[in-house]
Amino acid sequence: MISVVIIGGGNVATHLFKALVKADNIVVKQWYNRHLKSIDIYKNLVETTDNLLALKEADVFIIAVSDDAIKELAEKLPFENKLVVHTSGAVSLYDIDKKHHRGVFYPLQTFTKDAELDFSNVPICIEAINKSDFKTLQQLANAIGSHSYKVNNDQRNALHLAAIFVNNFTNQLYRIAHEITESHGAEFDTLKPLILETANKVQTLSPYLAQTGPAKRNDKKTIKKHLKKLENQHHKEIYELLTTSIQRTHGRKKL
Repeated sequence: MISVVIIGGGNVATHLFKALVKADNIVVKQWYNRHLKSIDIYKNLVETTDNLLALKEADVFIIAVSDDAIKELAEKLPFENKLVVHTSGAVSLYDIDKKHHRGVFYPLQTFTKDAELDFSNVPICIEAINKSDFKTLQQLANAIGSHSYKVNNDQRNALHLAAIFVNNFTNQLYRIAHEITESHGAEFDTLKPLILETANKVQTLSPYLAQTGPAKRNDKKTIKKHLKKLENQHHKEIYELLTTSIQRTHGRKKL
């Protein structure tokens, strides 16, 4: 049985709690957040606290807070020689105070608090200094149904950067597409099968081979027509930037 204390009350912390509290051989002993109201809904399932000095003993302390808060929070923990991990894709393992056993338990997925999530679809990137700590984190990942990957700091940072492109930036493009369709009285829902098909393609093809569209074909008239139709200058700049990137990738424009 692995005992866990969760520190933080945001999206990642909430989804981890929901997964861990249902897992076999895992007990969530406590949940800390500086604002109890954020986690008050779960107080019948777990002991909650807003006092770091009241933290209980546990095998693993999971810090799931904003990147900028990790270092300071780890320093404030009123104990030492315990396994303390953070869930960030961008923060170094060594941002955790050296008085602790340090580790990273990074779930590589997009988290929205009220959206259901199946952790069997969430890869967990693990780092730890000690082999025994790494094994504990592997067991933790297995308990919630996730596949774990051993990564180093550079690999984890690269994955996090790549995730920004495939998730955050892509979602911003969805938002722009939604704005374009709405401004012309078209239904954004009509694009949803295309979104799914594009995502499905890269499960079996490389993104290079999956690329289609006027930029790859170098359809200059279509590109010019699109740019003329875009009324928002910011959207026009994004279209031009991505078009140039695709053209360079596929040899339609020199670097």
